Amino acid sequence: MFGKIARKIKVYLHKRQAESQSLSSGSHYPPGKPVSVSLTANLDRVRAVFSDCADIVIREFKIGIGEQVRAFVVFVDGMVDKTLLHQNLLKPLMLDARISIPNQGLNRQRVQEMIRDSTLTIADVKEIADFDRVMEGVLSGDTAVFIDGYSAALLAGIRGWETRGVEQPDTEMVVRGPREGFTETLRTNTSLLRRKIKNSNLKIETMKIGRQTRTDVAVAYLKGVANDKVVEEVRRRLKDIDIDGVLESGYLEEYIEDAPFSPFATVGNTEKPDVVAAKLLEGRVAILVDGTPFVLTVPCLFIESFLVAEDYYSRPYYATLIRWIRFLAFLLTIASPAAYVTLTTFHQEMIPTPLFLTVAAAREGIPFPAVVEALMMGIIFEILREAGVRLPRPVGQAISIVGALVIGEMAVAAGLIGSSMVIVVALTAIAGFVVSAQSDAASIIRLILLALAGAMGQFGIMVGLLGLLIHLCSLRSFGVPFFSPLGPLTVQDLKDVLVRAPWWAMVRRPRTLGWHNPVRQTPGQKPDPPADAAKEQFHE
Repeated sequence: MFGKIARKIKVYLHKRQAESQSLSSGSHYPPGKPVSVSLTANLDRVRAVFSDCADIVIREFKIGIGEQVRAFVVFVDGMVDKTLLHQNLLKPLMLDARISIPNQGLNRQRVQEMIRDSTLTIADVKEIADFDRVMEGVLSGDTAVFIDGYSAALLAGIRGWETRGVEQPDTEMVVRGPREGFTETLRTNTSLLRRKIKNSNLKIETMKIGRQTRTDVAVAYLKGVANDKVVEEVRRRLKDIDIDGVLESGYLEEYIEDAPFSPFATVGNTEKPDVVAAKLLEGRVAILVDGTPFVLTVPCLFIESFLVAEDYYSRPYYATLIRWIRFLAFLLTIASPAAYVTLTTFHQEMIPTPLFLTVAAAREGIPFPAVVEALMMGIIFEILREAGVRLPRPVGQAISIVGALVIGEMAVAAGLIGSSMVIVVALTAIAGFVVSAQSDAASIIRLILLALAGAMGQFGIMVGLLGLLIHLCSLRSFGVPFFSPLGPLTVQDLKDVLVRAPWWAMVRRPRTLGWHNPVRQTPGQKPDPPADAAKEQFHE
């Protein structure tokens, strides 16, 4: 008990120390400090905050004709739409206000109200009295308007910067389906979701995470479908994050996952809006981070790695066949090297005699045991894959293909490895690309099974697979069993696991996710051929 209290005190003191350091470094503003009534004081404070910042623009001007009112705007160059800035903000304030506020015709105390309600032709205009929030808005791309004699500033939303267009993501290619993917701009990503789900129950809540970066993070969920406890748990975990900066959604993933020491990711990620929309409709929660196209989804299930969006756009029979091939590919990529080592080292009697003679002839003269061969080739493959990913695309492809061919051919010719081992490693590599969502975990599991196979043979593989199954069944993702609906078994959800049932048969949402609103469509929509009378009428 006393240990927990001591840890809490230590965490609190650490937070206070970090806050004091950030305040002393000028990265944070005094919390709750109001905007001054004096324009000169506000101008001095803005210049002090943004000292040595060449991209900050401060423009002073006067409003009105007779008794002119002094004002200034501040914005970040490159983060605002210059056309909107000139036509909808500066021009109305410097020219149009001369007509709307002539001489002393308007009470001076109502100048800011008049500008906000009648002069500025901008949709998003907020009046903020907190100087900290005003500066935060400026750094986010808004334009602040300070007017002499008013203890509040107007924050105009005219953000605009160079962005990447909506393109097809390279990591999730499809033959049939939408070709659009998320971008690095948060508002673009939320609009892509709104286009998919035109429902007011789609709620998008925003917050800022990161003491230095102040990164915008959005939590999206479908009210009435998502579990309220899961939504609240997502909010709590995100609000508990205290970090200097968030540059990608992977930062948040490591803070909110349930099993940080597991090789399996209990938080999903995708670049496709249609995938996120489908998961929201099932009752999941999406986490969008400004500056990255990868959106996190929770809860995440292990079976999601074997399901792709194209399964639901194609006919169910071929989708079911491909799904079984993915299961087989995952098993091959984690167990093929271990099975080869087991068969060639411990259990040669399990290999047919003609095949065994061929393998033995290929391994004749090889100076290393089979487990060392497999380990060497596995490491070489990981090196080639990493080189192919990090180098420019044309060079990376050449390195991957030519490097694999040359190294494999020369290693066999030099008698360092057997030709059968090259086939096993190639099959393992190709199968690993089929289920790319689990490629990281598969690489770790492959090495573990290989070590167990080299030490204990077939018994080691069975122990490793049994331990893997127990580990999968023990995992949770925001309270939902990670291995469901297989463990614990949910029979009604198997229609979208081992097979892909027709859409008219999937009446209910997954039980572990959408139990709050389980029915997703009206039952009994199976298409039927016309009756005999209708046939005769049709032919007539």
